[in-house]
Formats: sequence, structure tokens, C-alpha cells
Amino acid sequence: MNEPQVKRVFTAEEIRLLNEKYSALTVDQRIAELYLDFKPEEVMLTSSFAATSAFLLHVFSKINPNQLIHFINTGYHFDETLAYKAQLTELYGLKVEDVKAETWEHEFTTKDETWKKDPDLCCSVNKVKPLEKIKQNYTVWVSGLMKWQSDHRASLNFFEERGGILKFYPLLDVTKEGRAEYIKKNDLPFHPLIAKGYFSIGCSHCTVPGEGREGRWNNNPKTECGLHL
Repeated sequence: MNEPQVKRVFTAEEIRLLNEKYSALTVDQRIAELYLDFKPEEVMLTSSFAATSAFLLHVFSKINPNQLIHFINTGYHFDETLAYKAQLTELYGLKVEDVKAETWEHEFTTKDETWKKDPDLCCSVNKVKPLEKIKQNYTVWVSGLMKWQSDHRASLNFFEERGGILKFYPLLDVTKEGRAEYIKKNDLPFHPLIAKGYFSIGCSHCTVPGEGREGRWNNNPKTECGLHL
């Protein structure tokens, strides 16, 4: 029987040194370096399989195809998102595991239509809380946030301690143009809803077409689901 993973804690100085080192690296180099600084079993990778998730997943598939990818299945995804998830999983041979809310909690938000009156609570039940249960098993959490996507994301650093886990954003300094160039060069597939004017894609109840993150939580000042705050 495997021993439980011992979760490491980093000091402010250690995080500063990680940021200094990783800021000088390319995206591919950052992912490769990640597995030198952390054991594979310490790394938690999440993907929404939305918009251009193929970028980060493509890099990981080259460097560590055995990396487990956690997909937060809210139960409210567009059919196109689930199809995109299946497409990328097959294309890159990904290992994907769904993370879901407790059935009774999810059913409550469905019957209550919580997203209409309290989108923060709906996100908490269907996104934040399910992930909290597995975060304790990992030292570092990797996600594909980029600075240009929102004011909040522009304030982030490559490594940050947040909510009891070390967050790592290897794509953080990738520009919109740099992302487009990488996608074109590697012939990566776009999420099918992009062609319909959706540029940030979440749950079907709360997402409409729009530039950047304009289409998320339409008619609500909310810009983040709470996972990355």
C-alpha cells in the first residue's frame, strides 16, 4: 500500500526564487523544470477544456504524457465542451479524471437554479468545493491562466501560495499573439464555440458570446469562478 503523499510547504523566499528562475524559461522549459523541482505525484493539473486549453495540454502531453488531468465537471457544460474534451483526450492520449460535486448538492443547484440568484454559490458548490477535497493531496497546482485575460490575472506571478497550495501558471506571460502563433504552428484544434463568438467558455447557463471574459456571468460583475482567487 502506498504511503500518503507528504505535502510540502514553501517559504516566501523559496517562492521568490522559483519565480526568478522560471521567469527566464520558455513554456516548454518551465514544464520540464517542474518535474525536476517537484515529484510527479506532487503535481495537480486542472483543465476546463475550454477555448484554447489545447495549448497547455499539448505541452504536457509532450513532456509528461502520464500527468493526470483533473476536469471539473460542473454538470452544466456545453455539449461542445464535452466533445472538445473527448477530442483532445484522444488526440494527445491524455489521462483525464472528472471532479464533481456531491450528487445532492449539484441537484440542489439545478432545482434552485442557483446560478440565476447567487452565481458565487453555484460556482462554490460545483467547482470550488469539489476541488478542495483533492487539493490536500498535492503540493503544486498547475493551470493555464494568462495575464492578458483579466485584471486579476494580470496581478499574478508564476508561483503563488493560495488557499494552502502552491499555484503555478506556466503560460502567465504568453501574449494573445504568442498563443495564436503557438496554436497555428502546432495546428491545435480550437474549442468549436470559438467560431460562434465565444472567447471564454464556462457553464452553458452563464456564458454568452463575447470578447475576452465579457461573456462570462453575463450581466454580473463576477469575472472569476473562485478557483483562482
